[in-house]
Amino acid sequence: MTTIYDFSLPDKKGNDISLSEYKGKVLLIVNTATGCGFTPQYEDLEAMYSRLRGQGFEILDVPCNQFGQQTPGTDEEITEFCTVKFGTEFPQFKKSDVNGAGELPLFTWLKSERGFEGFDAANPLTPILEQMFDKSGSDWRNSSDVKWNFTKFLVDREGKVVARFEPTHDMKDVEEQAKKLL
Repeated sequence: MTTIYDFSLPDKKGNDISLSEYKGKVLLIVNTATGCGFTPQYEDLEAMYSRLRGQGFEILDVPCNQFGQQTPGTDEEITEFCTVKFGTEFPQFKKSDVNGAGELPLFTWLKSERGFEGFDAANPLTPILEQMFDKSGSDWRNSSDVKWNFTKFLVDREGKVVARFEPTHDMKDVEEQAKKLL
């Protein structure tokens, strides 16, 4: 059976980092952007990381420029932005694709484990996102693709994907679900 530990992520220098280095930890894997309406989630993510990392929790940040070209900088510029503006300390990997022909194999697997189940109806940005995707004319609701920046995958200590959170999902609930796995 495939687990998260069968994959690697490229660091900012392009070196493959085996996710087996995180064996036994609860992971939250997030595709991020520096110029998005959801970018303030970095603050929530860092606060969650600060509270939970001592209990075996890690956030793995994968910057991605596929959604509205909202991560235009170099890996170094992205890191500087995140550390200066939000004080992030969790691991940040190389800017990469999460959908399409060049997507990271990790994201192919994550999406196969937890498909898209819809945006949170309570979030005021949901109608905007849905309208934008509806205009594309595609059957986007039935695709497991990552839809936008700050999609999160929660992985338990055994390396299994247990939840997927769209960017519209309440961050307090994300933290509560992570705590249950700790």
